[in-house]
Amino acid sequence: MSEPFSVRVTVRGYETDVQGHLNQSVYLNYAEHARWSLLQAAGITQADLIGRGVGPVALETTVRYRRELLAGDEVDVTCAFEWSGGKTFRIEQTIRRTDGTVAAELSGVGGLLDLKTRRMVTDPQDHFEELASDPSLFGL
Repeated sequence: MSEPFSVRVTVRGYETDVQGHLNQSVYLNYAEHARWSLLQAAGITQADLIGRGVGPVALETTVRYRRELLAGDEVDVTCAFEWSGGKTFRIEQTIRRTDGTVAAELSGVGGLLDLKTRRMVTDPQDHFEELASDPSLFGL
């Protein structure tokens, strides 16, 4: 299996809390940034999704905080999709300092919402595969 998609982020001072470490909610922002970066790298834009009448939705997210991050730390945020058929898929993500230290692990369940019927679409991987110029980034 190839390495998962990854994007580098630098922790900004305004993202830290009173203890000086990265605010817990910002980990979710970093994960979201990596997911949208993966879509962009695969050739899918928000306009493409809207034009198709679908939008990605997060159904569940679990964050495991492992080590604190401080302002100025550089991290790599990975993103790997796992397909099992049906209406949902899993997304596994790791936030890792450049020295290899794992700061957080995120595991989520997502899907694609039909924007007209407001229902989850069947086989969301088909939509990603058809829209992507590089579906291999999704493991397809």
